[in-house]
Amino acid sequence: MTDGNAEPEISDSLKTFGEVVKTFRKRARLTQEEFAQRVRYSVQTVASIEQGRRFPSAEFVERAEEVLDAFGVIRAAAKHVARQPGLASWFQKWAKLEAEALCLYTYENRLIPGLLQIEPHARTLFEERIPPLSDEEIEEKLVARVERQALLTGRPNTAYNFIIEENVLRRQTGGSEAHREQIEHILRMSERRNIEVQVMPGSRGHHAGLGGPLQLLETPDNRWFAYCEAQRGGLLFAEANEVGILQMRYARMRSQALTLEDSQSLLRQMRGAT
Repeated sequence: MTDGNAEPEISDSLKTFGEVVKTFRKRARLTQEEFAQRVRYSVQTVASIEQGRRFPSAEFVERAEEVLDAFGVIRAAAKHVARQPGLASWFQKWAKLEAEALCLYTYENRLIPGLLQIEPHARTLFEERIPPLSDEEIEEKLVARVERQALLTGRPNTAYNFIIEENVLRRQTGGSEAHREQIEHILRMSERRNIEVQVMPGSRGHHAGLGGPLQLLETPDNRWFAYCEAQRGGLLFAEANEVGILQMRYARMRSQALTLEDSQSLLRQMRGAT
């Protein structure tokens, strides 16, 4: 388990990029404060990038290249930075598996799964996060979320199943209008041949998923992995016995949740009641 709100894991490419920026900054005889002002980023952001703890945005790269007159070196170094911006370091390994999965199963009892969130819903979650995120971090995370969501339409041969608690679907995150749009979006997605959405009814007193959120996927080489997330981090399971237990729980949940037809009917009722 790792810290979900910590800075990203430092990779060699991030550290190298940071050293390149710092070297050209010193060559230009600029302090971090002076450089930050010229590239229009905070001193904290500049320091994090130079230390290899933060992914540089495209705007930062271009501004740094221009301000430091770096002969194209900063721009070239940025092409080799190996970290996916906007995704927590502890989630990146799962995201890589997710992008190639043959099937992906998701159970959520806290919030709408990220792959199904519309922009107003996701923005509200990021804006209300504690400790607060900067405007730059919010935009970075929104971009990363939208890029992940392209999997649903860009991989029509991947089977997706979502089981979502009824109380989560009734929570009006972002206000009543955003909630109506969110439910409408889930309904549209559930009409695609490769996407199934099931609602776990609030009237069910007990079910197999009460241990918390759960995701399962199968890779092209037919290996199964599981991922569980909590307040401050995530845990990836690769051991067959552990994954097998979670597969059994998910299989039971699919039978305990509403059918696909009943789930769509309930979603339509929610949409109309908003």
